[in-house]
Amino acid sequence: MPAEKVSLKKAAKKKRRRPPPPVSGNVACWEDDPGDPQSVPVLVTIAVPVPEQAAAPLPFKLKGPAPAPQVYNVGSPGFLYYAAASALRRTANFWGSIVAPKTQWEVGATLPVDVDSGVDLNAFYTRGGGGDTPGLHFFHDSVNGRVFYSGESPDVACHEMGHAVLDAIRPELFDAQFIEAAAFHESFGDMSAILSGLQVPTLRQTVLTDTGGKINRASRLSRLAEQLGAAIRVGHPDAVDDDCLRNASNSFFYSDPQALPPSAPASQLSSEPHSFSRVFTGAFLDALAGMVATLSSSPTADTLAAATVDAGNILVGGILAAPAVPDYFTQVAAQMIQFAEQAPYNGKYRDAMKSAFIRKGILSLQSATNLSVQRKGGRAGAARENFATKSLATKSGALGVASIPAAQFGLKQNTLVVHAIPDPKRYAVTASSIVQGPLQPRSAQSAAEIYTEDIFKRGHVEVGTHAHPENGTKHAFNFKTHMVTEKNGELHLQRLTFDCGFGNWARS
Repeated sequence: MPAEKVSLKKAAKKKRRRPPPPVSGNVACWEDDPGDPQSVPVLVTIAVPVPEQAAAPLPFKLKGPAPAPQVYNVGSPGFLYYAAASALRRTANFWGSIVAPKTQWEVGATLPVDVDSGVDLNAFYTRGGGGDTPGLHFFHDSVNGRVFYSGESPDVACHEMGHAVLDAIRPELFDAQFIEAAAFHESFGDMSAILSGLQVPTLRQTVLTDTGGKINRASRLSRLAEQLGAAIRVGHPDAVDDDCLRNASNSFFYSDPQALPPSAPASQLSSEPHSFSRVFTGAFLDALAGMVATLSSSPTADTLAAATVDAGNILVGGILAAPAVPDYFTQVAAQMIQFAEQAPYNGKYRDAMKSAFIRKGILSLQSATNLSVQRKGGRAGAARENFATKSLATKSGALGVASIPAAQFGLKQNTLVVHAIPDPKRYAVTASSIVQGPLQPRSAQSAAEIYTEDIFKRGHVEVGTHAHPENGTKHAFNFKTHMVTEKNGELHLQRLTFDCGFGNWARS
C-alpha cells in the first residue's frame, strides 16, 4: 500500500478515536441536601449544565450508561443519576483547583461511582476488598413507605468524594490505627460537603440571609444530610441529631478520644469516628465564619466564595504538612495556622483560626501562645510545601507497623499487626484538657490498641476464619469497615472502607 494511503488511514483512525464533544443542555439536581421530607418549605430542584464526568480535574465515572440529558422528575433513575453526577462535579472542581495538578485517585485514574449498590441507609468509599469494587457506593432504602436514595444528596455525595480526595493526597491516613486519623477522614468529608455546597451561588446567598452573615450559626449549610438523618431517626432515634445526620454548628469540646466510650447517643461525644469528627468540623466552621468576617463586615455571596477558596487551600496545606500521629487534630490545626501566616494570607486569618481551635479545645492556650515562638525558632519546618511534590511523595509513604496482643480480640494467633508507628512531630503542641491546662497525648502504641479495641467492640471487623473457635466473637449483623487478613503467617488489620455512618447495622 502506498505510504500516502497508509498515512491517510492512520489519520482516519486517530480521528475516530477522539473523545466525543461535551453534551450540552441542562439537568436537574438538588441545590443542597433535599432535607427532611416532612419539613416546610420543601426544597426545590435547580437546573445545571450536564456535568462532564471525565473532565479534569479529578475525573469520575458513574456506573452504567448515562440517561439522555434532560430535566427528570425527582425519584426517577435519571434524576438520581444526574443529581449524583452534578454534586460530585462540584466537589471535583473545588478540590481539583487546590490539590496538585497531577493528583490521582488511589483507586486509579478515574473514580468509579455506583449510585445504587443495593438496599441500605448508607454510603461509603473503598479502595476495594471485602467483596466491594473500588470507588464510591451509594444505596437506597424504604422507610415508612418512602424510598430514600443516599446518592441524590449533595451532602452525602460530596462527603464521600471527600474521603477519596483525602486518600489521594494523604493515603497513609487510610490504614492509620488512630482514632483521630479515622475521625479526621470523616471531618474532611463533612468539610468537603460544606465547601462544595458553598460553590452554588444561590446557596451562598441563602446561607448569608438565614444566618445574618454569621455562617457558623445553624442553617442548611451546617445541617448535614438532613434527609437521611430523618430516615435513620425513624428506627434509631438517638443515633443522629434532631434535625440532620450531623450538625457542624455544635458545642462539642475536645476530649481525649481514648478516654471516651466507643459509642454514645448523638447528643454526646464518643470515640466513634463520625461522632468525634464533629469537634474538628465545628472548629472549621467557626474558623470559616471568622475568615468571612475578616474579609468584610457585610459579607456578600462573593465574599463567602473567596473565603471558601482560602479555607480550602489552608486546610490542604495543613493536612499535607501535619504528621500522622495519635493527636492528629492538634497537628493539623497548628499547621493550618502556620500556613495562614505565609503569603498570600500574611497572617490576616490568624485570630479567626486561633480562636476557633482554642474554643474547641483542639489547641490549648499554651500551645496557641507558643506557636509563634516555635515558628520563629525554626523548629517546625515550613508548612507551605509545593503541593505537587508533597502529594505525589506521599503516594509511596505509609505508617510503620506495630504488633499488639490479639488474644483479647478473640483471634487464633498471639499478635495482630497494625499501622501505628507515627511520623515525627513538627510542633510541640497539645490539645486542651477539659479540666485545666494542656492535655498530654498518649503513645502511638496505646492509641493503636485502644482504637483497635473500639472497632472490635463495635463489631466492625470481619474476622473470617481467624476467630478462635471457642473464644472468638463474630458480629454477623454489623457493617464491616475493617478485616483481618493473613500475610506471611501474620495477622494484619486492614481497612476496607470509610462509610457515612448510616450502615451501623448489616446491609440486607
